Amino acid sequence: MSAPASPVRTRPAPGAPGARAAAAPRPLRRRPWVRYALRTGSLLAALGLWQLLTTLDINLWLRFAQFPSATDVVRAFTDRLGTGAYWQDLTDSLTRILTGFALAALSGVAVGTAIARSPLVSDLLGPVLEVCRPIPAIALVPVAILMFPSNEQGIVFITFTAAFFPVMVSTRHAVRALAPVWEEAVLTMGGGRGRVLVSVVLPGALPGILGGLSVGIGVSWICVISAEMISGAYGVGYRTWQDYTIVDYPGVFVGMTTIGVLGWLTSTAVELAGRRLTRWLPRTETTGRPAPSRKEAATP
Repeated sequence: MSAPASPVRTRPAPGAPGARAAAAPRPLRRRPWVRYALRTGSLLAALGLWQLLTTLDINLWLRFAQFPSATDVVRAFTDRLGTGAYWQDLTDSLTRILTGFALAALSGVAVGTAIARSPLVSDLLGPVLEVCRPIPAIALVPVAILMFPSNEQGIVFITFTAAFFPVMVSTRHAVRALAPVWEEAVLTMGGGRGRVLVSVVLPGALPGILGGLSVGIGVSWICVISAEMISGAYGVGYRTWQDYTIVDYPGVFVGMTTIGVLGWLTSTAVELAGRRLTRWLPRTETTGRPAPSRKEAATP
């Protein structure tokens, strides 16, 4: 007697009801309050560890005996908030960073697009920019002192240089990566070069441009603080260096905390502006998997 034949399992068709269940599981979405609680908890845990290490004067591989405690920094930070000098330094640093970054964003997008679109511009400007790009912006402090009549203009120039190259390079690569079929479609329908630039090139390269802007704002903060420490008058970097020279370590950490908060706020502002400008792009969850569309989310 022959053995009974085993049932043949067939894979459901892509449009069948069972196909949805066989698909990859959707990523779990955390509620907003859970994410905020995790972020707040991680920050509080870091502060608690800092307080513990400095209170116990831990001196193993790292030495925390000379470190100010977290409570000392909080106390110094509270005292600084009530002084006019702190807000003057804050205003000066923000003015310098925003001026230099705005100039770098406009010129970086324009130059990067021109290099990617025009072989002539690429041949004329490409070699010069590639030679200047590896030079650290902070190394241009002597050049800024010689070129500009005031330290204020020199610091803005250093900030501009720091942000210009990340924006320019990201724009250049993003424009060159665009599919030529989009441009050909616009030209076929009678559009000119200006129409191609506005409707195809800039919107298509926008995600890459925003990546360069995010990198540029972070590098700008590093360089503007360093420039203020070397040749500035007023500013968060200048005040932090002054606190170090008089051995006011809580004041040094107040300056570092201020720099970190300002950098986080400006980077977040750039990211939020980028999300608003690219609302047409598909979003992903923190797990890295594509988020379900509204139609799939509404389907039981």
